[in-house]
Amino acid sequence: MFRLIRATLIAVSCVTLLGSVDPAVAQDRRVPSSPAELKLSYAPIVQRVQPAVVNVYAAKVVQNRNPLLDDPIFRRFFGVPGQQPEQMQRSLGSGVIVDPSGLVVTNVHVIEGADQVKVSLSDKREFEAEILLKDSRTDLAVLRLKDAKEKFPTLDLTNSDELMVGDVVLAIGNPFGVGQTVTHGIISALARTQVGITDYQFFIQTDAAINPGNSGGALVDMNGKLAGINTAIYSRSGGSQGIGFAIPANMVRVVVASAKSGGKAVKRPWLGARLQAVTPDIAESLGLRSPTGALVASVVPNGPAAKAGLKSSDLIIAIDGQSVDDLNAFDYRLATRPLGGTAQLDVQRAGKPVKLTVQLETAPDTGRNEIVITARSPFQGAKVSTITPAVADELHLDADTEGVVITEIGDDTTAAGVGFQKGDIVLSVNNQKIGKTADLEKVAGASSRLWRITLVRGGQQINVTLGG
Repeated sequence: MFRLIRATLIAVSCVTLLGSVDPAVAQDRRVPSSPAELKLSYAPIVQRVQPAVVNVYAAKVVQNRNPLLDDPIFRRFFGVPGQQPEQMQRSLGSGVIVDPSGLVVTNVHVIEGADQVKVSLSDKREFEAEILLKDSRTDLAVLRLKDAKEKFPTLDLTNSDELMVGDVVLAIGNPFGVGQTVTHGIISALARTQVGITDYQFFIQTDAAINPGNSGGALVDMNGKLAGINTAIYSRSGGSQGIGFAIPANMVRVVVASAKSGGKAVKRPWLGARLQAVTPDIAESLGLRSPTGALVASVVPNGPAAKAGLKSSDLIIAIDGQSVDDLNAFDYRLATRPLGGTAQLDVQRAGKPVKLTVQLETAPDTGRNEIVITARSPFQGAKVSTITPAVADELHLDADTEGVVITEIGDDTTAAGVGFQKGDIVLSVNNQKIGKTADLEKVAGASSRLWRITLVRGGQQINVTLGG
């Protein structure tokens, strides 16, 4: 059975959207025409780009919890209450310098929860790094090298929408911690949307060998430009099986731009509509030859979609001339559009083509009031947020959803032990409606022997009763 593995190496010590392609562009590619051309080398490209690819080391202290310490008799004779042995958990990945000042792009899962992050350059020098921005929706993070007083070599980003299946690419990273390594292959597929590791399902697939430790490394085209950030592999054994996935450079560009502007979160265009996938049955009912496009299920009043004239049951088939094969493709295309401008939507409405212009603006986010519940209660240790349009967009909720949602749960907290999950929507506690985070904070602060909680998880309402 194949499993999806993020290509990060961890150790513990006691310390397809193939839109229309211009034939002229395709003619620029050609196969070798003579034996002499087969002897050509990738060395010039490697020498030029390798200095911009770095190794990323992340470390965090974790407690190795011994369940025997829960027994008071065992603690009395063999251990001090609350004393837990500590271990240093380390992860190893790769990164790419994208700005001469020392900005490095890597994967969030490489540095997640790290107490310390170090970056090692190709010339063996090491720098402490600070985390500027983490974007879990794309699994991309931006670091800044500390105490850097020089200009560093960088990789320019290509336009990943111009990549074609069959293009030769190089993967550069630090697999298994053996040191910087280069592998080569081709782009096997574009717009892979069934990978399931980030919110934006739109990956470049390559057969260039990618292994644990390659996460965050560079996928480079033959012009020496960054085509994508390597992030995951399909594997039976944990090693490369010739199926690797990279985040396209156009998405990387959006995250880097947000970090350069000083933002702590990536701001993206908001459509203001809920879309759904086109199934074969829906395609048949719409008279489509194949299940393609993104179907509008509902439109938020006064949102960009409503102002543009988009309506329920409209079928979006293209954005700015780029075909939309499915819902994930539309999400990616919209997310990589610059804020402040407009986008042209090609829509089918009752079988007739319609063109609409939508404003590219962010979702309203006033009133989020995100807090961590600290009072002794089942919610202790949970980070919660009032649901705003921006929160609903981030968590793929209906825009008209009301209540308070759990956005994060700390390890070894009461909330984690109870079984709450990120994305749970709290509707009421002890028969009191929860409309905003202040409501939940007030209820959690009141001592109670029983907690009657109503929440929504995965669209299903759940009623639970917990002891105090």
